[in-house]
Amino acid sequence: MKIPPYPHPLIAREGWPILAGALIVSLLVTWWSPWASLPFWVFTVFALQFFRDPAREAPEGEGLVLCPADGRIVCVEDAADPYAGGRPSLKISVFMNVFNVHSNRAPVDGEVQSIEYFPGKFFNAALDKASLENERNAMVLRTADGQTVTAVQVAGLVAKRILCHARAGQALYAGQRYGFIRFGSRVDVYLPVGTRPRVALGDKVKATRTVLAELPVASAGDDAPAA
Repeated sequence: MKIPPYPHPLIAREGWPILAGALIVSLLVTWWSPWASLPFWVFTVFALQFFRDPAREAPEGEGLVLCPADGRIVCVEDAADPYAGGRPSLKISVFMNVFNVHSNRAPVDGEVQSIEYFPGKFFNAALDKASLENERNAMVLRTADGQTVTAVQVAGLVAKRILCHARAGQALYAGQRYGFIRFGSRVDVYLPVGTRPRVALGDKVKATRTVLAELPVASAGDDAPAA
């Protein structure tokens, strides 16, 4: 188990201002009218569960690709990686509903090669077209043996804020927390050809704890740019 670089908060830092505001408003409305305050308390409880951010222990093993988010598998297919030169890849997508943990974790050990934000629409994140048409943030990682893995945070129907705390040149470890998406979303992972998936459509998965796939053994030319 890798030790996180700072004490892991039970409630994500991204939610602290929202929770503080919701609590203050709920208390003020309760003082005025307990019955009128009920919707505000419902939202406060919802926000509390939404921003929960439990620490997770990563499984050990070589070449493991860890799940970057809690949710359900909605895509396992061959696809070109549009964020890494269009190279052929295995694409695995995780859909997060509003009741899932929305903290995002790095799928592999690697150095961040690039981070690119794309403005877009807000289709239901469970739909295939959301991958390339919705607002999204792509992070391209390069592993120590030269393989490319891309993780893409995709906004959903009600998600209005993608947060990514990683920076180009930063080294991340598998399972390390690097971002958060507010209120319903998706994460796409593009993996090298030859990667063996360990999940199937419809599977429920947990960030860090679930193994998405196993990377192929790298060899010369495995990660050469696509023609």
